[in-house]
Amino acid sequence: MSDEPDWSIPQILRPRPECCDFDLERALEAILSLRAEIPEDAFTAPILGTEREGSAVLLEGGRIAITIGYLIAEAERVWLGSSRGGAVEAHVLGYDFATGFGVLMLLGRLPVGGLALGSGTRLALGDPVILAAAGGLAAAVQARLVARHEFAGYWEYLLEEAYFTAPAHPHWGGAGLIGPDGHLLGIGSLLIEAAAGPGRPGAANMVVPTDILVPVLDQLVRKGRVDRPPRPWLGLYVVEAGDRLVVSGVAPGGPAHKAGIERGDLVVAVAGHAVLDLADLWRKVWALGEAGVEVPLLLVRNGRRLDRVLRSIDREQMLRRPRLH
Repeated sequence: MSDEPDWSIPQILRPRPECCDFDLERALEAILSLRAEIPEDAFTAPILGTEREGSAVLLEGGRIAITIGYLIAEAERVWLGSSRGGAVEAHVLGYDFATGFGVLMLLGRLPVGGLALGSGTRLALGDPVILAAAGGLAAAVQARLVARHEFAGYWEYLLEEAYFTAPAHPHWGGAGLIGPDGHLLGIGSLLIEAAAGPGRPGAANMVVPTDILVPVLDQLVRKGRVDRPPRPWLGLYVVEAGDRLVVSGVAPGGPAHKAGIERGDLVVAVAGHAVLDLADLWRKVWALGEAGVEVPLLLVRNGRRLDRVLRSIDREQMLRRPRLH
C-alpha cells in the first residue's frame, strides 16, 4: 500500500505550525493511514463495503492505535501506513459498540511517535482544534468546536455528548481531533449537515470524544471487549422525520427482520411508553434489560396499529470475530 491516500486540504484551511503551542509536525505524524479488508460474506460488507480506507491514531508507546470502529468491523486484514514511509499490518483488538471506538495493535514498528490522550472537558465553543487525516499538514484542517451535545444514530447508537467541528474535513473517518495542547481529544466519525447550530448553516464533522474511551481502553486492549452487559440489539434502522420516527430499514436476519417490521413503519412506543425522539427510543429499549430481553414495540403501518414483540440479541452474534495472529 502507499504510505497514505492523497487527501490534500486547500492551503487556506490548513493549520499553521507557527501558531501552535506544540510540535504540529510531530503530532500529525501520529495520524496513520488505514486500509482494511473485509470478507464478502461478512455481515457489515453490504453496507460498509469489503475495502475500507480512513485514518487511525497511534497512541503513546507506539503499539496501540485507535480509530472509528466501522472501519475495522469484521476486518480480516488491516494495514497502517506512516507519512514518513512504511506500513505494517495490525491486529483488531476490539470494537466497542457503545462508544464506537475500534482499537488496533500494530504488528510492527513505524518511524513515528504517538499522541497522548487528552480531555475535552474544558474545551469551549469556538476553541481552535485540528482535525487531521493521514498525510501530514496537507491532510489537516484548522477547525473550531462549533457544538457539543447529544447524538443519536439510526443504527442503535447514542452518545451523551459528541463534538461537532467546522469547517468540515472531507475525509473524516478515523481522523484525529487534536486540541490546543497537542493532545488527542477525539476521533472523527461522520459528516453532519447543518450541525453548526442555529444561524450557522453548513457541514460539520461529528467527533467521538476520547474521554469516553479512557475508562474502557485497557479492557479493549486486554480482552477485546468492555466488561458490561451487552445492550439489546434489534437490527432496526430508524430516522427522525419531523416529529415521527420512521423505519428506514432492518438488518437481514436480525430481530426486527424476523418480526416482520418493514421500511416505512412508524415507531410509536416501547413497552407501552411513547417515544419522543431517536435518543428516547434507544434509551427506552436499553432500559428493558440486557441482550436477550423481549422488546414490545408499537408501530403504525399505513395508518393501522401494529404490535410486535422482538426477542433482542447481542449485536456481536452477527459479526465475525477478529482473525488471530
